[in-house]
Amino acid sequence: MKLASLKEGGRDGTLIVVDRELKRAVRATGIAPTLQKAMDDWANLSPKLEALAEQLRDDKAVGSFDLETTALAAPLPRAYQWADGSAYVVHVELVRKARGVEMPPSFWTDPLMYQGGSDSFTGCNDEIEMGDEAWGIDFEGEIGVIVDDVPMGISAQAARKHIKLVTILNDVSLRNLIVTELAKGFGFFHGKPATAFAPVAITPDELGDAWNGARLDRPLISTLNDKEFGHPNAATDLTFDFGQLIAHAARTRHLEAGTVIGSGTVANRDAGAGCSCIAERRVRETIDNGKPTTPFMKFGDRIRIEMFDRAGKTIFGAIDQKVVHYDSPA
Repeated sequence: MKLASLKEGGRDGTLIVVDRELKRAVRATGIAPTLQKAMDDWANLSPKLEALAEQLRDDKAVGSFDLETTALAAPLPRAYQWADGSAYVVHVELVRKARGVEMPPSFWTDPLMYQGGSDSFTGCNDEIEMGDEAWGIDFEGEIGVIVDDVPMGISAQAARKHIKLVTILNDVSLRNLIVTELAKGFGFFHGKPATAFAPVAITPDELGDAWNGARLDRPLISTLNDKEFGHPNAATDLTFDFGQLIAHAARTRHLEAGTVIGSGTVANRDAGAGCSCIAERRVRETIDNGKPTTPFMKFGDRIRIEMFDRAGKTIFGAIDQKVVHYDSPA
């Protein structure tokens, strides 16, 4: 089952069911007005949504319509919690190596995670509005999951059953702001603006054998200005799977239904797979050549992030965004 939200009906959008080809959709308001409402009562409402998805597949859904991705908000336009991990420790290792800083051994056993802004996610085709190119505008291709209610202290194995939806995302980062914020020793805030999501979030069964219950075994393809930037496999060099990330997030708190957990930048040790963010490419250039040469994003640049199944069909649809200048109000 594939779910999305239209930009209508208020800040939380209108829940729709989307067909596997991402061509047709139908409003699910008779079952749940929003995806958050569906997550709040997932056990009871998901079978009804599945039935509606079957009607859509059989061309029997009343009120179905052609899907336009520009009409979509993020699947969850806003969430009660957004926790982003750094599950690909090879990515962290490369960054610290370029800075000449040794990585603590604990990074391989204790996940890194930050709590991001979840009050306003952006849709797959929404522009990346930025006030200044000097901020160091970067994209980050990631995998994300949406959970139902997760009890505090859960084990990594038990946490897997709470993964109800899977998607991909662009965790936009402002690298030059992050550096100064981290130097304060209190995390980052300005360096992490609104995160963008794929057109749809899907139930794990849609992934077939590419999903093992906690990780996704497919390449994540990033294309910057119509040129492939990277295609690392999301299962390769994954240090912490989603069961481990969820358990880490729930160590000292209950996670409410609709919490979004991110993988962090998808990264492979093999340089031939390319990168899922500009910062990693710049790090590799520094290690190899002594200095970075790839610039961060400029106004007018376009980033596309997508994942395909083994048959070559898009799984979540594409995140396709353009960086534009934002004029602050007077």
